[in-house]
Amino acid sequence: MAAAKLDEFERIARFFAPLAAPEALELLDDVALIEGPPGQQYVLKTDAIVEGIHFFPNDPADQVAQKLLRVNLSDLAAKGAVPVGYLLTTSLPREREEEWLERFAAGLARDQAEFGIGLLGGDSVATVGPVTLSVAAIGRVGTGRAVLRSGAKPGDDIFVSGSLGDGALGLRVLQGDLAELSEADRAYLVDRYRLPRPRLTLGQRLAGIATAMMDISDGLVADLGHICTASRVGAVVQAAQLPLSDAAAAAIRATPALFAAALGGGDDYELLFTAPPASASALARLAEETGVAVTRIGSIVGEPPNVRVLDAKGEPMEVRSAGYRHF
Repeated sequence: MAAAKLDEFERIARFFAPLAAPEALELLDDVALIEGPPGQQYVLKTDAIVEGIHFFPNDPADQVAQKLLRVNLSDLAAKGAVPVGYLLTTSLPREREEEWLERFAAGLARDQAEFGIGLLGGDSVATVGPVTLSVAAIGRVGTGRAVLRSGAKPGDDIFVSGSLGDGALGLRVLQGDLAELSEADRAYLVDRYRLPRPRLTLGQRLAGIATAMMDISDGLVADLGHICTASRVGAVVQAAQLPLSDAAAAAIRATPALFAAALGGGDDYELLFTAPPASASALARLAEETGVAVTRIGSIVGEPPNVRVLDAKGEPMEVRSAGYRHF
């Protein structure tokens, strides 16, 4: 009988965690922290996207570039960091036309202007496989102020920014589903899938308030599980409190099973964080000042690391897919 294949995180733990430098935070936090100028640390992050997995071959090249950059900036936001710059690696077929590259570069230029960063270097190689694109983003944060995954404590509340499920539902639209939605709702969901909103200002303001934080890339339940593992706590999520956009709510009204997108769909790139109950008024002010909704969705409990989801009646819900796994 063949042995079960290792999943993504088991691979990391077995093969790469033993190689990690102290600054890599045991490879549990998706970033590294290295010392910078006095009173500052640099936050290092890298993410790749692959054609056919993270974006479609016919997606606009400028939006592909923006998604690539923004998924990395979202991780900087989750540490409370200010972006400094990025390195870019492109692995493209030799026949890739210059027009595509021109649009790709234009997308990067727009986001560089919006987020106040610049390209620092990188690499460009040819491939016979699908387009593969990678960014290594660099941010800066005050020494000791980076918000890690490991600080959640029993009694903390759990919060998310923005709304959940939009990215996963946008992917469904691009796959030809959700035809019952209005054209405006379908366009909104596709936009949320293709163009994540890195919550940089909110993340920076949460430093000193949030006890643990990360962004939601693979799915709420899976990513909250990472916080629980790093913090050695449990979590209880109230499903009825999950924030939904009007477009997502319309999709779920038509097909209730689509609520799974809010629990484990991934591609939201919203901030997921914990904070003491006493911070509620400060968080309300932050939401108003930044224009980004902040919603309490549950609480941290002193249990072994796991995530329980309760329905509106307080009964446990089955979560068939907690989030996306690469392997």
